[in-house]
Amino acid sequence: MIKVPHLTKELLYALFLPGLLFEAAFHLEFQKFWKNKISVISLAVPGLLAAIALTAALLAPVAGILSLEAGFTFTHALVFASLIAATDPIAVVGLFKTLGAPKRLAVLVEGESLINDGTAVVIFTLMFGLAMGKHLTVMNGVGQFIVVAGAGSLVGLLFGFGISWLTHAIEDPMVEITLTTVAAYGSFAVAEHFHVSGVIATVVAGMLCGNYGARTGMSPSTKVAVLAFWEYWAFALNSVVFLLIGFEVKPALLVRKWKPILVAWLAVTLARAVVVYASSALLRWTKERFPWSWTAILTWGGLRGSLSMVLVLALPPEFPHREFLIHITFGVVVLSILVQGMTIGPLLRRLGIVRESVKVEEYESKRAGLRAAKAAIDEIEKMCDTKRVASAVLDTLRERYQTRIRDAESELQALTVEQKDLRQRELVAAARHLLMVEKETLLETFHEGYLSKERFESMVGAIDGEILALDEGGKLDEPAS
Repeated sequence: MIKVPHLTKELLYALFLPGLLFEAAFHLEFQKFWKNKISVISLAVPGLLAAIALTAALLAPVAGILSLEAGFTFTHALVFASLIAATDPIAVVGLFKTLGAPKRLAVLVEGESLINDGTAVVIFTLMFGLAMGKHLTVMNGVGQFIVVAGAGSLVGLLFGFGISWLTHAIEDPMVEITLTTVAAYGSFAVAEHFHVSGVIATVVAGMLCGNYGARTGMSPSTKVAVLAFWEYWAFALNSVVFLLIGFEVKPALLVRKWKPILVAWLAVTLARAVVVYASSALLRWTKERFPWSWTAILTWGGLRGSLSMVLVLALPPEFPHREFLIHITFGVVVLSILVQGMTIGPLLRRLGIVRESVKVEEYESKRAGLRAAKAAIDEIEKMCDTKRVASAVLDTLRERYQTRIRDAESELQALTVEQKDLRQRELVAAARHLLMVEKETLLETFHEGYLSKERFESMVGAIDGEILALDEGGKLDEPAS
């Protein structure tokens, strides 16, 4: 039998929350966030509070009417609503990039998720205390929220600026990775020590390190290394969270709980729809308004993920209905990923937000077919050399594949001329691949002793700068025809 580690709130908060939050905050571009601040904050703060209240108001009476869980009160529903409130944009934003959705839409999804992570954890802490018998009034709750969020922001500012200042003075990728780790976990630990929001502190520190420290104090090579580290660390933490929840969830009980899981998912989705459409209606009077079609995507794209599972696992064993909450949380997360995540692409196309998807798919199919045909030609040449098949037979097959190659190349040429975005996409992908080949060649040259360490670092740094520019949306100028 595998002995699963005892999961405490302290362990989950200290290990998982800072890493997951810092990675998301580090990647968010503050300038783009600030241009959409009213939209993002309205969804992530008052919108989140309204969604929590509405989710609980929908779930609690239905749970009683359908006898889903004996003794499940409105207070317990508030705990669930607050822990499930945080959205996870990773899969959705990745799909946006693949399909070519508007960048502002991705900023709205990422920005809302980042801010509502901090808000949701603070509200969850307050609701947990309420469920455990602590006295809490509306005014008292608002006051506590302002104090812990404000003081947490101050801690994050101090760590963010401090670590960013150190990155100016140091030029060593390993040391600077360590410094960002200190910013993530140190800001959280210090804030929690003073009983303020460690989540808010980590988010603020991450935004400062990513937007100020990384841009002004890190060389391109260092930034590439830091980004790679945090991307991997977030992936590892997400994977471990799903593994831990797998140990907690009993499959047979999960199947038996299909009805409360479905009810909870419907309550969460309906509450989000009401809040997002209401917020969108209010924003129609501001310069940050966005199309109604985007409102549908923001509603359906509110997937739930690892943060919700960290919070529910952090509930102490003596908490009422803990097992019930774990199972419905896991069920809602899985449903949101499978149902919403797998249908968001077709919805984007249906609403006309992405219009070139058919051309992209056609281009990718033709390109893959071309590569497959050329691989077959290579194999024919090997078969010809080994004399395994008669030359006349191979000549017939070669001619057939060469015709396919000519047709595919002609169709690809027509597509790239017609769709300039496809041409630019192929240029960027090919340029990035060639830059990576250059790096590998320089590394081999350095190890062979034909290049000094100083020149190697300088040349690789220049290449990393070009790679970063491409990854951040840079374009390549095509030669004049």
